[in-house]
Amino acid sequence: MSISDPFRLLSYNLNGIRSASAKGLLPWLADHAALPDVVCFQEVRPPADGWQWTPFTAMGYSAAHLHAAEKPGYSSVATLSRTPPLRMTAGTGHPEYDREGRVLRTDFADFTVLNVYIPSGSRGERQAFKMEWLAHFGEYVRQVRAEVPALIICGDFNICHQPIDIHDPVSNKKSSGFLPDERAWLTDLFAAGYCDSFRSINPDTAHAYTWWSNRPGVRARNKGWRIDYAVISENLRPHLHRAAVLPDALHSDHCPVWLELNLNPVTS
Repeated sequence: MSISDPFRLLSYNLNGIRSASAKGLLPWLADHAALPDVVCFQEVRPPADGWQWTPFTAMGYSAAHLHAAEKPGYSSVATLSRTPPLRMTAGTGHPEYDREGRVLRTDFADFTVLNVYIPSGSRGERQAFKMEWLAHFGEYVRQVRAEVPALIICGDFNICHQPIDIHDPVSNKKSSGFLPDERAWLTDLFAAGYCDSFRSINPDTAHAYTWWSNRPGVRARNKGWRIDYAVISENLRPHLHRAAVLPDALHSDHCPVWLELNLNPVTS
């Protein structure tokens, strides 16, 4: 492997690169005890004057790609890699969905990383769009999985899977992000040969959330949702070394998720 072993990945919904940078994102990442091999950002919302790669290049990221939404300052995902990948590909090939800048595929020799920002259905008219998007993305994942030996799907899924993943499952049972159809989609994904890396290592850990409302005091009281994931194909589960959430990172209304894999050798 030309990439480091263990392989370290960080996934983070920034709620805007400009806002996160103003809150210290860049020095926090540069000073991280183990600089991630791959960084996947969601909800970058790049400013109209463009995305600046230079600070990340200075940290040692030799490859970077942005899938920007057509609408300025909206959505968008970015992937950084310390080791040059075989290729980086934006979108899933569906023009209606790709204009929102929600998927980046990064191929390495032994595995592929999908950086995804799944739509929110919090506005009522977007819930049907979200379910249609999920159906399309599920098919796209099946196609990618047929091509590659191992797959990592990371990002903001905008879905809590189980009651343990949300601070108040009873009151939120009719809330977008915890609806039965959304949770069933995740269940079906896992049943198709994937696992939630965090739950694989931390099956009973409660109150481990990755998103909090901006309402005053909500994050301080840890009334959150775990909607950000690092999902891995089952053939990577034996290589799983660490999976964690990093709630002390305060650059966004989300916190990062962390994944470490011992990759030598990767089995198909």
